[in-house]
This record gives sequence, C-alpha cells and structure tokens, in this order.
Amino acid sequence: MLSARLGREAAVPRLIALDQRNQLLTVHVKLAAQALGRSERTVWRWLAKARRTGRHTAQGRKRFTITAEIRQLLMLWGGNASAVHRELRRRAASDAGQKAPSLTTLHRALRRDLTHGERAGLARGEAARRAYDIFGERPAHERNAAWEGDHKCVPVEVWVEDELVRPWLTWFIDCATCVILGVAVTPHAPSTDAVLAALRTALDRTGTFGPAGGLPGLVRVDRGKEYLSAAVTSALGAFVVPVVALPPYTPYLKGSIEALNGAVEEMLFVSLPRYTRQSTLSGKRAVDPDAPALTFEAFVKVLLDWVQWWNTKHTPKPLDGRTPLEAWRADPTPLYDVPAEQLAFFGLQDDGRTRTISTHGVQWRKRHYIADWMVGRVGTRVSLRYLPHHETSIEVFDLHGAHLGSAFLASAATPEQARQVRRARTAKARRLRADAKAAAKLRRERFEAVTSAEPPQRLQAMTEQEAEAELSDAAALDLSRMANPGYIPHLPPSDDWARPVPPDTTADISDTPDVPQDHA
Repeated sequence: MLSARLGREAAVPRLIALDQRNQLLTVHVKLAAQALGRSERTVWRWLAKARRTGRHTAQGRKRFTITAEIRQLLMLWGGNASAVHRELRRRAASDAGQKAPSLTTLHRALRRDLTHGERAGLARGEAARRAYDIFGERPAHERNAAWEGDHKCVPVEVWVEDELVRPWLTWFIDCATCVILGVAVTPHAPSTDAVLAALRTALDRTGTFGPAGGLPGLVRVDRGKEYLSAAVTSALGAFVVPVVALPPYTPYLKGSIEALNGAVEEMLFVSLPRYTRQSTLSGKRAVDPDAPALTFEAFVKVLLDWVQWWNTKHTPKPLDGRTPLEAWRADPTPLYDVPAEQLAFFGLQDDGRTRTISTHGVQWRKRHYIADWMVGRVGTRVSLRYLPHHETSIEVFDLHGAHLGSAFLASAATPEQARQVRRARTAKARRLRADAKAAAKLRRERFEAVTSAEPPQRLQAMTEQEAEAELSDAAALDLSRMANPGYIPHLPPSDDWARPVPPDTTADISDTPDVPQDHA
C-alpha cells in the first residue's frame, strides 16, 4: 500500500485532469480510495481542496530544523544535545524575539535532519563519521593484476641484543588470490632496504613463497617515504610496474593489506608472550609483567610459519573454500618472471661516479672495499651500486655495465666492537635524557592554588644569595659563549717607544701659558 503523502501526490493531479475534461466519474474516486487505503469521502475532500487552492498536496506544518548554528554548537559541545539546548535557552532569554525549542523537539530534529554519520562526526570527529560510510569492492581481477604493500608495527616485545623492542613487519599481498608474496622483518622502524627485501622475495617465484610471484601490473601503497623512495620507484619503473600512492588517511583504498594486518594480530600476535595490547588488571597493570619474551630469531620463525599456514592451509571467505595458493594455481593468467641476473641486483642504487681500483681497493664514502677478484686489476675504472643502509658490501661494475663482483669493507670492526660502540652510544643518550629531565625540573614553576579569580602566586622560595649565585653563573656562561677563541692578546710595548705624558690635574688652569710647549 502506498503511503498517504505519495499516494495523494500521485492521485489528485490525475483526478483534477479528468475533472477539467469533464470525464471524472465516481468510479475513478473509488479506485483511488481503494488503492490508497482511504475512504471515498477523504478523496473527495482532497479533490475539493485542490479545486479551491490549486495545491495538490497537504500543507506541511512549520517545524523546527537543524541550522548551521546548531551544527556548530553540537561540535562545540561534543554532540551533547542537552548542552546545546541549554545554550539555546540562554540565548532566547537574552533575546526577547527568539524562542528556544523544547529538548524533545531538538532531539526529534537531530534524528530527522542529521544522519548517523553526521551525528557521530559532530560528536567525535572524522574517524567516527567514517565508521558509518559504505565502501564498495573493487571488481575481481586476475592474479598479479594488483599488489598492496604496507608496514605494521608488531604489538609484541621481543629480545634484540639484551633489549626489548617492538619489531616492524613489511609485506606484500596479491589482491585477487590473497597470497602473501613477500615478507621482511626489522627490529626497528623500516626503511627503503626493508621494502626492497620484501619486494625481492615477492618477485622471486623460486624462493620461500613460490610458486607465487612474478611481476605485478601495479603496486598500491600509502604515502610512506620508504615506498616512494627513488630506489623503490626506479627499481619497479625499470620493470614498467607503476607504484600507485594512495591519498593520506584512506586505508579503505587498500583493503586487502589492511585486512591482512588485522588478521595476523587476531590469529597470531594476540597469542604470543609480551603482547602489548592484552587485557590489564586494575590500574592498567599487566596480568603477567614478567612473561618471558621471544628472541628476534624465534619471532621471525613463528611469523614465517604462520605465513606458510596462511598460504597453504587457511581458506579465506572470498576464495570459496580454496587456500590462497590453490586459488593462485587455478588462475590461468600468464606470468612474467624476472631473470635471475636482474633479480640479484634488484633495487641497488647507482653511485653516479666513476672510480679507479687502487692498491687499497675501491674507495667509497671515505672507506676502502676490497675483494679477491681485484687482484691484477689495479688502475681499472669502475662504477658502484649499493643497497641503501647496507654499507658492509658494494657491487662493482665496469664502465660497460658488466658485473665484476662484490667488494667488502676492509678493516671492518668485529661484532663485539660494534656491540660495545652501540652500548656506549645508548649510555650517552640515556645520560643526555637524564640531564634534560633535570633541567626541565629546574624550569618548572609551581603556583599556589586559588579559590577566586586572582593572579597566581609562585610557590618556590629562593634566598637572595641563591638568586645572586644563579645570576652570576648565568652571566659567566654568557661571557664564555661570547668569548672569541681566536683572540690573541697584545704584547706590552717596547721600552724605546714614546709614551704619552698624563696631564697634571692638580695645576690651576689659570697658570697654564697661552703658548703650548713642545714635549719630547
């Protein structure tokens, strides 16, 4: 049955048109009444009113609506309708010509004029409003049509060289088959080398995650500087693979990798020891604060085992009971493999300069790199390529582009020496943080609590001697900063130099002769 308003808007104009042509019959009115679930008398009354006023619909009542001013008040008061109602009543009390609506009327208007998303956004911001949006799915594609990549900070503490850290995960997934193609784990925030390492494992179909892999049609990433670095874009650009940088704060545009990020936390990370988002006791105390943590190597092994389970045993819902690897093998789309000799040097950056092999090897960044193949090649002009942040080795090529071999850092420090240097750097950083905290306490000023509107009074007491001591120390520090370290004081004058004679201040000026006397 049609609603009364829509039915009236449809039936009355038709009845008026029949009436104007003298074709209106009682059967027409009866038919309209039966279709609308109204009495014939009601339809005749609608028709009479339309003849009299020329309006085919009922005249709506004037009602209270949500204006831009009320939206601003809702934003100001965090979506609190009662607070907005009090503000409207206060304004109406100060303005005789203004009338405030009742709280019930305000609530009714909010429900009628604002959507759920608008009300949530005015109360809690854009993230809350976005929770009420709808997101369409991309059409299904064949394998390797599109990959998605992302970083994830793992909410699990692991041991790395006697220190608890939260590792980072960098990985890529095929959007059509949900296969995890490449994974790289770092104990710290990832950089370009982590992205290149994960990409190399994704491109290589003979590696850990094979037979999945090959060249994708495109790679979707967020605007992380690691993914958009020159090394990544140039490496993929050499294989004619575009990197699509998505707009900021739009995780729904790469839903496959975001779903994988959520799945690995719910299926794996939540069960590991030292999970940082576990339930807590009162006072936010951990349930087991002394739980033993995994080593970094053990964590990587657990993660890779889970990735293998995901690809070969798990059956995601979009794949209709198939595992990601089964869906990959069932897809007949042709693949393009990267040649092994090109994949070996994937993502290496060009040094951009020409160097000569000397008796000390090849110099790069004020360090010397040597290799056994350099024997007998002193004087050969070469070019260098390197992996970002990996300075222990470089790749050397001749001027025609032929690969000569790898070269390694000469006189490299032992692992124990490097570990001691890192410990010393950590100790210095901790000492600097302690000094900064102590200085912050000195700068902190406390004031007396007040119960009325009056200027605050400082609580710290200082004696006159303490103030003079601090001022003298500050003045000495300023003078030391102003001192010129290159200043050389003048030597005393020689004895044979003529010295100026100081004036006699005791003599009367009236006794001074008018004619000046010569002085030797």
